[in-house]
Amino acid sequence: MSKDSKAIQSKGKLLAFNPTGEYYFSKGLKAYHRRDFNKAKKYLERAIQLEPNEPMIACQLAVLYTEIGEYTQSNQLLHLIIDQLDKDMVECHYFLANNYAHLGFFKDAYIHANKYLELDQDGDFADDTEDLLDVLTLEADELEEDLYEQDDLIMKQEEARELLESGNFLKAVEILTHVIEEYPTYWSAYNNLALAYFYLGEIQKAKNLLDEVLEKNQGNLHALCNKLVFSFYEKEFDEVSAQKEALVKIKPLLVDHQLKLGATFALIGEYESSFLWLNKLRKSGFQGDGAYYYWLSYAAYNTKRESLAKSAWEKVIEINPEKNGFEPWNNEIELGNGFENHFTSILKKLTSEHMEERLFALFLTSISNKKEVILSSDGIVHNSKLSSIENQYIAFVKSECELDDSFVSNAHQTAALLYQQHHPIGTIEAGLYLMWFSVCVEMLKIGEKVQNQHAWAAATEYVWRMLRNEKMSQQKIASQYGLSSSTLRKYVKLVKNYLQ
Repeated sequence: MSKDSKAIQSKGKLLAFNPTGEYYFSKGLKAYHRRDFNKAKKYLERAIQLEPNEPMIACQLAVLYTEIGEYTQSNQLLHLIIDQLDKDMVECHYFLANNYAHLGFFKDAYIHANKYLELDQDGDFADDTEDLLDVLTLEADELEEDLYEQDDLIMKQEEARELLESGNFLKAVEILTHVIEEYPTYWSAYNNLALAYFYLGEIQKAKNLLDEVLEKNQGNLHALCNKLVFSFYEKEFDEVSAQKEALVKIKPLLVDHQLKLGATFALIGEYESSFLWLNKLRKSGFQGDGAYYYWLSYAAYNTKRESLAKSAWEKVIEINPEKNGFEPWNNEIELGNGFENHFTSILKKLTSEHMEERLFALFLTSISNKKEVILSSDGIVHNSKLSSIENQYIAFVKSECELDDSFVSNAHQTAALLYQQHHPIGTIEAGLYLMWFSVCVEMLKIGEKVQNQHAWAAATEYVWRMLRNEKMSQQKIASQYGLSSSTLRKYVKLVKNYLQ
């Protein structure tokens, strides 16, 4: 040591170095600002050991605990401060509100957020607290539905969800309508019913349902997301932009809401925003279903995180093997990404209570790359729901669709004409085919024949587009199918009559 060392006195005695709580607090703050939380925790915990009654040290340690997810320890310190050390440190109420929100204790979060604003209306965290209260109100509205979590309702909701995913929209409408009649404030059922109507092409009904939800349950996140999806598919780009900007500002706490936002953003191609939420769930240890990993893979791949995209896709295949070939990096995906190659969806449609859905499933079978497997499945071989006309359709498909002048052949040819214009068959296009086979069912009831397949196809497409508020002239569609406008008008009237 040099003679100037502070550790040496004139008498040659060694000075003891006894760092104070303030010393460790200072080092802890520096480590915290460097985001070195391990060192910050060590220093701040040592600081509070040395000065247990210093509220500033306790508060900073509480903030650190929040950063590393130790919310309970953070809350203990924050309550210690406002109960014993310094009741005037009102910002502790804001920190408590955040912690309780993350823990899912929304009532406690709401109480402390309001307490903070009551004590310091113009404080540093006032704006953040207002935002938190907005989110808490939204979460609380969603939590109201916990009142309805009865076994029977859960089963109905799950059944409806599976029907939506597989394209059995009419059956989903039937179940969800019944649920709403029984539980008029069960908003999840309204949102899913809106999706079913949308996919059936009944756009206005779908939009009206969402408006009803948002009028009675303001800020309902699922309804807001569904409105964005509808606007996106309807190519209402001004609406898409405005709705997207509103959703970007929402910071939900519930896992279900984070998942809905992430999937919605991915569906409209906003992959960075999607990845933000889906990856947040992944980091928190969330174990999702096939749909979660599907959208996570797409969001990761389209934001150049290929390794994560591939690991997420492994989960997709593990849960849903039929998704093999639909990888986000597969350049041919657009050629096959439809119900026609979705084995599970076709089998579910084959067991539907509605003949039009079963006929649709048989058409899908005829064009599926899994045709032979489907024809030998229980959905065909041991299906007691199939009528004589459906068994004729099966024979027709097995014969490689050899054309004749039968009802089945002509109905199939009409659907095939639609397929030339609308493939692959996704959830939107499915409504077009269901409309045609609904017309077929009504024609069968009165013994009407299917003649002039081009006219039936053109008229069905025109009515479907009209219901979807798509602007396309009769003249253009007539030309597309090689018809005169007068012939198209005649068949449009017939289609409308059969659908009444």
